[in-house]
Amino acid sequence: MNRIIPLLLAITLVTCTTIRQQKSTAKLFVSDSAMVVSAHPLASKIGLDILKNGGNAVDAAIAVQFALAVVHPSAGNIGGGGFMVLRTKEGVTSTLDYRESAPAQSSTTMFLDEQGNVKEGLSTKSHLASGVPGTVAGLAEAHGRYGKLPWATLVQPAIDLAHIGFVLTEKEAGGLNRIQEDLKKNNTILPSFLLRDQWKTGDSIRTVDLGYALERIRDYGVAGFYEGKTADDIVAEMKRGNGLITHEDLKNYKAVWRDALIGYYKDYKIISMAPPSSGGIALIQLLKAIEPYPLKKMGHNSSESIHLITEAERRVYADRATHLGDPDFTTVPVPQLIDADYIRERMTTFNEKHATLSTSIKAGTLPGYESEQTTHLSIVDQQGNAVAVTTTLNGSYGSRIIVAGSGFLLNNEMDDFSVKPGHPNMFGAVGGEANKIEPTKRMLSSMTPTILEKKGKLFMVVGTPGGTTIITSVFQTIINVIDYGMSMQEAVSASRTHSQWLPDEIMIEKDALNSRTENKMKDLGHTIRISPYRWGRVDAILIRPDGKLEAGADPRGDDTATGY
Repeated sequence: MNRIIPLLLAITLVTCTTIRQQKSTAKLFVSDSAMVVSAHPLASKIGLDILKNGGNAVDAAIAVQFALAVVHPSAGNIGGGGFMVLRTKEGVTSTLDYRESAPAQSSTTMFLDEQGNVKEGLSTKSHLASGVPGTVAGLAEAHGRYGKLPWATLVQPAIDLAHIGFVLTEKEAGGLNRIQEDLKKNNTILPSFLLRDQWKTGDSIRTVDLGYALERIRDYGVAGFYEGKTADDIVAEMKRGNGLITHEDLKNYKAVWRDALIGYYKDYKIISMAPPSSGGIALIQLLKAIEPYPLKKMGHNSSESIHLITEAERRVYADRATHLGDPDFTTVPVPQLIDADYIRERMTTFNEKHATLSTSIKAGTLPGYESEQTTHLSIVDQQGNAVAVTTTLNGSYGSRIIVAGSGFLLNNEMDDFSVKPGHPNMFGAVGGEANKIEPTKRMLSSMTPTILEKKGKLFMVVGTPGGTTIITSVFQTIINVIDYGMSMQEAVSASRTHSQWLPDEIMIEKDALNSRTENKMKDLGHTIRISPYRWGRVDAILIRPDGKLEAGADPRGDDTATGY
């Protein structure tokens, strides 16, 4: 094993150097047969190795997710949850919901004081913030239906990374430095393996307890996480920190297969995630809202196009806040929300000459209806099967609480519920009754793993992290290719804007607009907020007319495309 360690470290350093070169030149990456795009070079390489060894896209997605739980702890996880969208080579689609759920002992008022006010930080940085994890159940469910290689083969690479160790990228070192105080403050037993005065690029890290937890998953599947030592460690952690997750919560958790949400934009078929994700509905609404307008003529990031897109986003996010939630607990009017006539009616109040105040926009009236840290991976295998997966801990590093004895981070997904109607979550999104906290309910999500077809053939696989900016980032990436004619990498790298109804402003990446365009936006009545950082880490694959695969790996992160 000692001889393996320097080799692994060397591979990591070489890969990271390649990333830096790709960032500076934004070169197109194209492969002939198969491709993996994920948030970390080591995870992408593992996924490619799985494909080369006879695995399919689902096998690769499983191996990549377990690897990300080790090398990308800010979002990769076994203590969180996610969504998977699949399209087989025959064109059959399905989606898997392994979103976290509220513990059985949770309640609508659990984050409120006696006066009904929200207790600051309780839904984000405490043991109460964690929903019942769904990742392991989801990956096992996907393997049971679609997997080709043995389960142990898919888990073992992550185990090796945890035990042998891996090299920190600049971003991961910086992330660990930012959470040092929270790690000390939030944990009942200090995670000494993550504590250091200063993590630096190139430092190596081993996560031994996580490696053993992964071994239990390798050997016993779902029972290796939801029962036995790992389950005991989770429950013990909850008891020490006054959390709610019990052995019964863990045993009762189930991943759920759901029908894919289908919509259309011009000549393209959109295949995305239905509730409890809001992403698919919102994406289809946005695309249908702008479809009648000459987007290409307006120009990318022009005052005209941003004005149109912002007005559409305001109406879509107002609908999101009112109508969307867990379909197992509330009636979600999906057909009405994505109906072309309804969306057209919503845009009748759009004024090309002036912004609409968000306070004057309400959710639409629906006929017949009774009233962001995340990571994404896109994979296309050599047979033409495609998988889009978005998975999350919610905030960066989740609750910053490590399950002692098992070495993994817990999510803080309970903040994605409406802890109080009208009160914004950590991403500024507001919600209502449809997304209130209820036992075993799944919280609303913005995750938008999406696959596109053109004339019956696979066209694009796309998704991103980013909280409520997920929806708008995926939306803009799609129109960058379809309407603006960008390459996949150009579409992913392009500067982004974001508006979500409330607060009443447009968030814009630094240097996205010139001063003239910014002044035009202000003249239209928009409030502009220039973000000091860039958001989202879109990972996407475009299938070109010649059948080759073209990658988009986001330069905002360590994201890497591999293929052959």
